[in-house]
Amino acid sequence: MTDPAARPHAEPDWVQHVMWWHVYPLGFVGAPIRPEAPPAETAIEHRLGHLEAWLDHLVALGLNGLQLGPIFASATHGYDTIDHFRIDPRLGDEADFDRLVAACRERGIRVLLDGVFNHVGRAHPAFRALEAHGPGAETAGLFRVHWDAWSPGEQVPADVFEGHEQLVALDHESDAVADLVVDVMTHWLERGIDGWRLDAAYAVPPAFWARVLPRVRERFPGAYFTGEVIHGDAAAIVRASTMDSLTQYELWQGIWHGIADRNCHELAHAIERHSALVRDFVPSTFIGNHDVTRIATAVGPAFVPHAMAVLATVAGTPSVYAGDELGFTGRKEERLGGDDAVRPQFPAEPSAPDALEPAAARAYGVHAALLALRRRHAWVHRAQTDVVHVDNASIVLRTATASDRVITALNLADEPVRLPAADATSVEAGDGELSSGAVGLGPRGWAVLS
Repeated sequence: MTDPAARPHAEPDWVQHVMWWHVYPLGFVGAPIRPEAPPAETAIEHRLGHLEAWLDHLVALGLNGLQLGPIFASATHGYDTIDHFRIDPRLGDEADFDRLVAACRERGIRVLLDGVFNHVGRAHPAFRALEAHGPGAETAGLFRVHWDAWSPGEQVPADVFEGHEQLVALDHESDAVADLVVDVMTHWLERGIDGWRLDAAYAVPPAFWARVLPRVRERFPGAYFTGEVIHGDAAAIVRASTMDSLTQYELWQGIWHGIADRNCHELAHAIERHSALVRDFVPSTFIGNHDVTRIATAVGPAFVPHAMAVLATVAGTPSVYAGDELGFTGRKEERLGGDDAVRPQFPAEPSAPDALEPAAARAYGVHAALLALRRRHAWVHRAQTDVVHVDNASIVLRTATASDRVITALNLADEPVRLPAADATSVEAGDGELSSGAVGLGPRGWAVLS
């Protein structure tokens, strides 16, 4: 049993009830990702209103949180920041942002921003000062620079993020960097946001977050912090960093591969490891985001309900990547522009559910039904999940507390099956039929029971 004294920081109470709609803003509003002119020379384009027009869609779907990708001034894709205190002019200005936050507040929508604090763009003024003044620059202490390998007039040899020369790594041992991140976080929390997704948190020493986050919480005790972590000892990272949560890539991969490869044993393994994590903290769960192939492409449209059923009925703070609920497809590729297919522009406003094309309507209906189910069972947020049955093409999961339960049954085969119903007495979603202690599922069928 986990020692209570060793538990990581407790997340804010409101997080138990939040479910995010995750948006990549630059793509969503149709902003140029590779602009011809630098942002300082770019006229402000008031595109954030485009996103505001979709907030009622978010609410109607059953979500109550808006998770925004990068919105600060950057040179290209948003992750090469050049000013953390300025809205990217391709999106608008601070007044546009304030209107968006106010519109969210009117609808009871929480707002999460993407904080890129591992690195900045090479065009950031603080780094440009190094290029102009060398080690004597006032901002030299912000970066990890190899001055012994530098001569005036040459490119400054600084550490970069994962080989990307345009992404210059910050020095996380520096007090000045800690002060900068605290200032950025509190500035936007003051403007009404609820928390931060910490980009590339796995590349930042946990001790850095442990220096920064308590300072932010002193002023904003209800703020939420979730880190992008793709490998490592998640529980240890949360404990050392004081972050509330981490992205659950292992569960995402187990859902994707387990379904796509018709290997429910892989899914079962991921679920078991996920439940172990939940004893320490509540992970940020997803089946799609701005960095991965769309779930409809990864598993096929017929199996999106199966993936979504798992997301809705296992512990976590779930997010839906904008467009997945409409059946969007797109493959992530490792090349220049390889993200474009999964970061498309959205229409000026959403279509009414009854006006959607058949494939989009099916995806929307499944998402809405399962998100409604999750709202009815908010206790799932931190509940344990057991594997009741598993073979290559079928699985039954039981998520429960001492007083509540939901059972998720999936059939990936082209033939009907009967699976153990784990004492369920009713079908809450899907197409299962209960009889004699078992649930019958048709070919590629699924059901959530209680």
